[in-house]
Amino acid sequence: MLNLPDTRSLMALAAVLRTGSFESAAHELSVTPSAISQRIKALEEEIGAALIKRGPPATATPTGARLHRHAEEIALLESALAKDLGKAPAASHIKIATSADSLSTWLLPALAGQDDLFFELVVDDQDHSADWLRRGEVQAAITAHPTPVQGSDCVALGNFRYIASASPAFLHRYFPDGVTEHALEAAPALLFNTKDRLQILWAKRQFGRALRFSSHQLPSSRGFVDAALLGMGWGMNPEPLIRDHLAKGTLVPLIPETPLDVPLFWQCNRRIAPAIAPLTRAIRDAAKGALQPPS
Repeated sequence: MLNLPDTRSLMALAAVLRTGSFESAAHELSVTPSAISQRIKALEEEIGAALIKRGPPATATPTGARLHRHAEEIALLESALAKDLGKAPAASHIKIATSADSLSTWLLPALAGQDDLFFELVVDDQDHSADWLRRGEVQAAITAHPTPVQGSDCVALGNFRYIASASPAFLHRYFPDGVTEHALEAAPALLFNTKDRLQILWAKRQFGRALRFSSHQLPSSRGFVDAALLGMGWGMNPEPLIRDHLAKGTLVPLIPETPLDVPLFWQCNRRIAPAIAPLTRAIRDAAKGALQPPS
């Protein structure tokens, strides 16, 4: 029978991997670096495998990463138990994958009220954020994938609306005769990064085929909007970020009444779902106020 590692050793491992060094972990846990080193050494001897690549920064081996996830889950469950028993919960950590657009618009208010949680946010395209959960590198993800990752719960949040838009001067320069396939392929586009497929999807819906664009890459949601305002290109701008610009006319849709709605889902590790139920409620409430209703 496997003897499970003691909690102090697991917390030391988690602190080292979270902070990147033995010294920072010692400060976080209010012990000496020597005590951290001894706990990690004892844990590695007990498991029979190296757990940490000492860096800098300190990173996990595959076995260390698996134990790290276990340690973070234990901390979340113990925090929830403390609240159930009327005790003051110790702060615990949760790692979440999200898109930059959600982070820049509606997500932070949901996180702000969770005083007993510390967040580590991983930013990736909503079509790829579920991969982090599938690999076990995060405990939860905001994703465009409706199918639950194995071992996870999935909740529909709503549709994130994008508007193909640009400045009036840009439209006058590149689309004097309207938005045609040829003109769209000739006009500079704005892409968030190489994973960004929103422009291609929108254009295919309008013209029935995939178009090719010359594009700028701008991995910043607000920088993306600023670039559109400056006339650098057209792009799929998040509607919550450009609502005022649309009202003022400083940005205009390329083709009116052609939004692109991307369904979003909250997926979280089923083992910790009860422990983070308040967070899930806050995320659902925030999404309800910011996103279009689920289809």
